[in-house]
Formats: sequence, structure tokens, C-alpha cells
Amino acid sequence: MREGVGGRGDEGIATALRESRLLPLLLVAPALLTVLTLFVYPLGYSLVTAFVDKDGGATLGNFARAFEFYSRDILFTLVIIALSTALVGALAVGIGGYITLGENARAVAVLRFLYRWPLFIPFVVAAQCMRTFLAKNGLMNNSLVALGLVDPQHTVGLLDWRGIVLTFVWKQLPFVALLVAGAMAALDRTTIEAARNLGAGRLRILVEIVVPQVRATLLVGLILSFVTMMSVLSVPLMISGESPTMITVDMAFRINNYGDYGTANALGFISYAMTGIAAWFYLKRGVVAGGRP
Repeated sequence: MREGVGGRGDEGIATALRESRLLPLLLVAPALLTVLTLFVYPLGYSLVTAFVDKDGGATLGNFARAFEFYSRDILFTLVIIALSTALVGALAVGIGGYITLGENARAVAVLRFLYRWPLFIPFVVAAQCMRTFLAKNGLMNNSLVALGLVDPQHTVGLLDWRGIVLTFVWKQLPFVALLVAGAMAALDRTTIEAARNLGAGRLRILVEIVVPQVRATLLVGLILSFVTMMSVLSVPLMISGESPTMITVDMAFRINNYGDYGTANALGFISYAMTGIAAWFYLKRGVVAGGRP
């Protein structure tokens, strides 16, 4: 009898929980607490301390010091990330377009197999691989010398801004290409076949028919890549030791050498602003597009 009563009581509690509005909150509470603790709190703390001096008073001195010492690095970061994002977008469209419109089944299969590999490689590993590949005596130059295409005395290393761009593009391209190729594969092929029947070439079909239909997906991938590359420290630190460098290296330098969290957080605030502007343009465009009849 007691077991029967207890069983009915447990069932009643379970039913009450299912019908209660608190159940969804209880289910998401662990994830929400993790996000608040590990992401939201550090983000808010860094934003606030960017406007606080060492004595705890409000100040804009951190930003003045950041622009005084690192204005070239801020511009360098913006140019490098923008160039890398543009190259990622162009190559992702090319890869997705060839997979969707390509007529050589074997070439399409090989490309589909190869382009995804860097997706699973961490940035620090990618940076180390590129460092040994792009060096003056690295794998790339040694291969060219072995093929007789380059004289050993005229090899050129790419461990500078070019190496940073190449590493970013190589690492982020599979992510965006995967999104774009998936969106292209889901398109209705009626318009594509109609354009082919009218004599349109693959390039024209890609630019005028396919890309406009996957533009939203492409923009999402590029925004996420922009934000990701903006936060990477290992690539500029390991690929290039020249000046100017990227904001993340300056932030690490201010903290490790001077314990200057104020200036480092001011640089972080500037990087947040850059990514925020990029996201704002995308969100604004999405709202406008969503409001169209």
C-alpha cells in the first residue's frame, strides 16, 4: 500500500513539474549559468574596466593610451581581417559553386573530400603548420626547389602579413564553404536548369542565380568568421613577429609585460566594436529584408 501511494505521489509530482512553467527554466538553468559565468560576466567586467584607472576612478586614459601606441595595429587588424574575410567568401562561393554546378563527378568528389580537412584543426596547430610550410627554408620553398621552379638562393618566406592572411583563409574556408555548399545543394534546380537551357554559362549561373539565393547563409558564415579571426592570438603571434601586428598580440603584451589590464581591455573594447559593427550591418539587413512584402 505504501509503495502504491508513493508511486502515485511521484507520478503526481512528475505531472506537476511537466505542467509547471518552471520546468523549461530548470532544463536550461545549467547551460544558462555556464554562459553567464564563463562568458557574460567576463565580457561585462572587461567592458567596465576599460573605463577604470588603476585607482578605480572613471577615465578615458586607457583608450587614449591604446590609440597612442597601437593605432597602426588597430588599422592593421581591421585590414587583415577584412581581406581574409573577403578571400574566404570568394573562395567559398567558388568551391560551393563547383560542387553544385560541376560536371566532372570525380573532381567534385575529390574537392568535397579535401576542402573540409582544415575544419577540424585548431588555430594553434594551423599556425604551427603554416610556420613550417611558409618559412624561407620551409616545405613550400623546398618543394619548389626540388621541382626546379625556384633557385635556392631566391626563395622568399611568407612569415609576415601574407602568412597571417593565408592561415586565416585556409582555416576558415572549410567552415564557410560547408555552409554555402549546403545552402546551394538545397536550392531548387529548376531555375538553374532553365538558365542552362537558355545557354548561360556556369559562372553566370553562379553569380546571377545561385549566389543571390544563398546570400544570407554566406553573410552568416562571413560574420562568424570575422568574429573568430578577430579573437585569434596564436596565428599572428606564431606567424609574424613584425610590426604592425594584431590587437590580440598587443593585449597579451600589455598584460604579460606591464600588468596593464586597463589598456588591454580598451583594445578588447575596440575589437568588440569592430565585430559589433559587422554584426549590426548584418542584423539591419536581415530586419529590412524580413520586413519586405
